[in-house]
Amino acid sequence: MFIPKRIKEILAKTKTKTKEELDEHYKNIELEKGDFLAMVIAAFITFLPVLIIAMVVIYGLMWILFLL
Repeated sequence: MFIPKRIKEILAKTKTKTKEELDEHYKNIELEKGDFLAMVIAAFITFLPVLIIAMVVIYGLMWILFLL
C-alpha cells in the first residue's frame, strides 16, 4: 500500500513541460567547438557495427540462396 501512494506523490510533484517550454529550453543550447565532431564520431561508433552485421547477414543470405 505504501509504494503506490509514494509513486502517486512523486508523480504529482513532477511538472510536465509544454512543447513551447521544451522548444525554448533547447533553442538556447549552444554547441562548443568540438561537440559536432564528437556527435558524428559517436554516431559512427553506434551505427557502424549494426550496419556491418546487417550487410554480413544479407551477403550470407545471398550466398546461401544463389551460390549453393
